[in-house]
Amino acid sequence: MARIRRRAFTALAALAPAYLRPGPAAAEPPPPTGPDAAGFESPGLAGDHLPAFHRRLRDELAFPLAWGTSPIRDFPTWRRTARATVEEHLVHPADDTPFDAEVVDERPGGGCRRRIVLFNVTRYSRVRATMLLPKGRGPFPAVLLLHDHGARFDIGKEKLVRPWYDEARLSSALAWADRHFGGRFVGDELARRGWAVLAVDALGWGDRFGLAYEGQQALASNLFNLGSSPAGLMAREDQRAAALLASLPEVDGDRIAALGFSMGAYRAWQVAALSDHVRAAVSACWMTGLKEMMVPGNNTLRGQSAYFMLHPGLPRHLDIPDVASIAAPKPMYFTDGEDDPLFTAAGVETAYRKMRAVWRSQGAEDRLHTEVRPGLGHTFTPAMQDDAFAWLDRWAGGRSRR
Repeated sequence: MARIRRRAFTALAALAPAYLRPGPAAAEPPPPTGPDAAGFESPGLAGDHLPAFHRRLRDELAFPLAWGTSPIRDFPTWRRTARATVEEHLVHPADDTPFDAEVVDERPGGGCRRRIVLFNVTRYSRVRATMLLPKGRGPFPAVLLLHDHGARFDIGKEKLVRPWYDEARLSSALAWADRHFGGRFVGDELARRGWAVLAVDALGWGDRFGLAYEGQQALASNLFNLGSSPAGLMAREDQRAAALLASLPEVDGDRIAALGFSMGAYRAWQVAALSDHVRAAVSACWMTGLKEMMVPGNNTLRGQSAYFMLHPGLPRHLDIPDVASIAAPKPMYFTDGEDDPLFTAAGVETAYRKMRAVWRSQGAEDRLHTEVRPGLGHTFTPAMQDDAFAWLDRWAGGRSRR
């Protein structure tokens, strides 16, 4: 009987795949890769931690809710539907908590009035914001300034408004302004030109410190487990900051713009799409088609910072420029450097082409500015700033102090 059992086992083992057989077969090389060769997927990941089937996923993205693709032909109806879809994918609740704004410091300096304002940015967080007011009597046109990522977390709002309240942050901010803005503080320059400005830290930056580069992934998973998301929280807080700005007596609520660089540029066009308080936006160095961004070597594929600029599931409905197009026909200004390493030329051109078609369909092509600056990378130079500020003066009502 034992011999019969041994013979049966030997016969069954001979029928088993080689990688399940005992003995020398275990040392054989793994089966050929690819489902056609082996009958199963192996390996499961390609380079940059992309799934082996990432091209199939990418090719399935048809963006069916995009203007011109969607069966909705009435633009206001499409705009409401697309915005509602984005809102649903923010994975963070809307908020109407009273701001309870309080000015805790005000002093002259740099040709303007400098303020520190405390307010409830959500029902969960009370934050410290910086505000600059021009000389003269308001109400003034205003700009919501949205800081970048840059893997630099000790400063947030200070990247755009010169900090007068902290020497250590001033040192970091000066270095940042030299690196990306030609030595300028964008907010201070706008205030000098007649604009009120407001800047607030995103969660993890500046006053809301605690974030490090590797910790972004953990923060994202924790927020997801708590029914929120980094990008959704940021979008909601930017909406709230725009609403606060519109509520202030020194500000003309009909002349509010948003402006940002890099991640701040993403935030600027996003808040213009999602907030009726924002009437215009300047976005420097963040616009692309999604498919053109999801290619080997792109910074997004590293994860980490990408969590602040992605809404899970939304690409099944809308491409990145489709979301920005919800802002149409508002005046919008997009600028990028030809040698920007974060966005492919094809991605930028795809996005610009899509957006131009939307604004053109609304008879508002003159309100959309798209440009690629030759010989420049990921930067917002003084020359780029000057052109953007002149455009803001034209479309949102600033006045020159020169």
